[in-house]
Amino acid sequence: MACHGGFSLDEETRRKWYSPEQILALASLKAGMVFADVGSGDGFFSLLAAEVVGLAGKVYALDADPEAISRLKREAYKRNLTNIHATVGKAESVVFGQNCVDVVLFSMVLHDFDDPAKVLQNAKLMLKPSAVLVDLDWKKNQMPFGPPMQIRFSEEKASELLKTAGFQVMVIKDAGPHHYVVLAKK
Repeated sequence: MACHGGFSLDEETRRKWYSPEQILALASLKAGMVFADVGSGDGFFSLLAAEVVGLAGKVYALDADPEAISRLKREAYKRNLTNIHATVGKAESVVFGQNCVDVVLFSMVLHDFDDPAKVLQNAKLMLKPSAVLVDLDWKKNQMPFGPPMQIRFSEEKASELLKTAGFQVMVIKDAGPHHYVVLAKK
């Protein structure tokens, strides 16, 4: 289970709320691509992306929680997914390389970083010129679950952060009843 703002989500619950396959399709993720899951938790999206990109592709997973990365590595091993490179670290200080990633994903974590602007700058460094950034996050609505309202980013706030970091926002849309997705390019 991934923990987002102190709230644990299992795969079944997440799938009731949104389709991860549709989110990866929105990002045009395909075989042979390089995918970075920043704030990956235990790899909900990393594992799916590894299957999509296949052996010709690569998935970088990053999370500050060593336990989550351990769970991700164990599950990748069980599924024989050898194309996942999971790292423990802070998104403010890790860059997987420059101009080498096709899709960077932030899944319900952008509001959790100490310095979201620095994290977005790092994402910009990693992305190829034609690449996309995907921000899936909680709507800023009152709910009996999820992170506290005061730390959530509205669609407008997330878009403004992306624009300030030099991204062009391409799409903002609902991703189910509790989440939105923002797609941006360099």
